[in-house]
Amino acid sequence: MLKIAVAQISPVWLNRQKTTEKIEVAIDEAAADKAGLVVFGEGLLPGYPFWLSVTDGSNFENQRQKEIHAHYMKEAVVVSRGDLDTICNAAKKNGIAVYLGIIERATDRGGHSIYASLVYIDAAGVIQSIHRKLQPTYEERLTWSPGDGHGLRVHSLGEFSVGGLNCWENWMPLARASLYGMGENLHVAVWPGSERNTIDLTRHIAREGRLYAISVSGLMSLSDIDASVLHGDFLRSQLPDKMANGGSCIAGPDGNWVLEPVVDVEGIFYAEITIDKVFQERQNFDPSGHYSRPDVMQLTVNRERQSVLSVKD
Repeated sequence: MLKIAVAQISPVWLNRQKTTEKIEVAIDEAAADKAGLVVFGEGLLPGYPFWLSVTDGSNFENQRQKEIHAHYMKEAVVVSRGDLDTICNAAKKNGIAVYLGIIERATDRGGHSIYASLVYIDAAGVIQSIHRKLQPTYEERLTWSPGDGHGLRVHSLGEFSVGGLNCWENWMPLARASLYGMGENLHVAVWPGSERNTIDLTRHIAREGRLYAISVSGLMSLSDIDASVLHGDFLRSQLPDKMANGGSCIAGPDGNWVLEPVVDVEGIFYAEITIDKVFQERQNFDPSGHYSRPDVMQLTVNRERQSVLSVKD
């Protein structure tokens, strides 16, 4: 058995330090309940850019939009600066693996653009992969940059092989297929928070891949906008009372619910899973094994970390 913790929590929006502290409390709680893996939603640290679609985010040369974006960048996670060190320490102290959605300011791409990244930290507190979202969705492109394939990886977790994708990446058939081909049998899908995103696709991925699919979402309401947020009064006046309602859930390899979508409730929810269920469902369908035709169809994945610069001293 592997016990999974689904951490459906809200951020202290656009406040990296306070949200980090909240994440660490959740890690401690999940470990105290004997979970081997705890998962958090997309961009939770320090928060999803909910303002873009309701404040004329595409208005070119808008000073307020520029200032909000600059604030977002300053609160984003710089991994090389050590912004995840205390979270890694919490994972190590508790002996629990963590999947965490972050907004990453990447120094290996010049340090002035941000990415929606999914970080896997193992139970020893070591960052094993940082997957930058391949394609930001719709208005997200006004603030997030497109990532690359470097983080398309699976990781051993007991008897399981776990991999993950950000939000609408989970709708990309080839992105899913790449993880299936690497042996994934526990799939993590992270979302900013909406039952409409998770209720159908979670079961589809589980049934398609004959694996466990975990969808983890956040929550967000006006009360999560801390006083430290730049132009906070303006944003509160424009945003709805509730921006994200959760919808976190887990489906098994047969496509049936292990944990039905949880809506409008903040907390940590648990499920125990077994590898036997995966093996049973692979008996009649294995998308990368006996039900594949590599002589006819093959997928090529480029996992090179992309950069505009190649320095030779």
